Amino acid sequence: MSRAQAVAFDSARGPVSAKKSSAIIRELKSESGNIDILQKHLALEQAINADSPLVLGNKLVLLQDGPATYRAMFAAMRAARDHINLETYIFEDDGMGKQFADLLLEKQAAGVQVNLIYDSVGSLNTPGAFFERLSAGGIEVLEFNPVNPLAGNSKTWLLNNRDHRKLLVVDGRIAFIGGINISESYSSGSSLRLARKKGAQPIGWRDTHLQIEGPVVAAFQKLFIDTWVKQAGQPLARKSYFPKLDEQGDAIVRAIGSASADPHSLIYLTLLSAIDHAEQRVNLTNAYFVPDPQLLKALTDAARRGVDVKLVLPSHTDSWAVFHAGRSHYSLLLRAGVKIHERRGAVMHAKTASIDGVWSTIGSTNLDWRSFLHNDEINAAILGRDFSAQMDAMFAHDLAESDAIDLDRWARRPLLFRLKEWAARLAEYWL
Repeated sequence: MSRAQAVAFDSARGPVSAKKSSAIIRELKSESGNIDILQKHLALEQAINADSPLVLGNKLVLLQDGPATYRAMFAAMRAARDHINLETYIFEDDGMGKQFADLLLEKQAAGVQVNLIYDSVGSLNTPGAFFERLSAGGIEVLEFNPVNPLAGNSKTWLLNNRDHRKLLVVDGRIAFIGGINISESYSSGSSLRLARKKGAQPIGWRDTHLQIEGPVVAAFQKLFIDTWVKQAGQPLARKSYFPKLDEQGDAIVRAIGSASADPHSLIYLTLLSAIDHAEQRVNLTNAYFVPDPQLLKALTDAARRGVDVKLVLPSHTDSWAVFHAGRSHYSLLLRAGVKIHERRGAVMHAKTASIDGVWSTIGSTNLDWRSFLHNDEINAAILGRDFSAQMDAMFAHDLAESDAIDLDRWARRPLLFRLKEWAARLAEYWL
């Protein structure tokens, strides 16, 4: 069976026939020229997990940094008529958090059902009174794996398993995913430089989010509801969580969720497969880079077979241990031909990839042991040249704002750096 025949799709009307799927491949070829690489990545993407289909007919908006993302999210929430489902790792009691809370309470009072999942560890610094106010206003609030073992509904205390997802679904018709939490930290974006003392680091955060409309939104909605049920939340109010969804665009999207209880992370397997089969280029941007042996092998093997592998990573971070654990792998990667750049002028927090100009992903997943083994994460995989071109343009901008790591200079780094790397490396599984 050819790759074209092996690829199957879902649409707004359900599964697409093999004949129609083949016709879609032929149409893509007529529009894009030679699509051997795209066709291969389509087949590989489906082979990872046939239960999570490639869905046609979606409209995507690439959102860079907090200000653009918050504007889009607030516009969608203000227009909500039926429900708002929000799942987040961090929900802070600060200026941005209060804006979210006020709008959610306003919509709840207007008859829009609001359901909120927040992570207990991620939101550890948020006072209980903040969430009590939301509950008192009628919002259904669910704390994921509470730090207090007496507060949860589960019989097992799972302190190390966290909900790192950032997901907003409005009326079952529009979804947002990516790396942006609900926090004032993101309100300035990466381009704004606020006045600081001389020598201090700038405070902008560089992050990426994705707005999605179309049939695949139902898959993201299902992931939210699955988490709600697994965490033994109160029965959800009867709302139209799965409305009929029409095609909104031409993007091919797959919703991928992973949970700590899964035997393996589908997000991780999907990324490894895409890197293992890359032919031209691999562009990765990530906030917390602590690769395991399989990811290291995939990256170094790709570089050694001639693939242009580039990483944009933070030059400073909010976690020194993760930062130095990641840096402890630089020498191996650089010697294999992987090109490493560190983003200056902002805290790099994005989690994105673009491979061969046809396969992209955006989501909450970091390239570290915690994301692959211990966290609930959520990503979108996007197949197609047009969106990959947007991703590559965004990557090129980040690259221009980054400093290349030179192997010879890196070999002469200070002893203190090496000691920090050694110490962090000892605990990288738990970071």
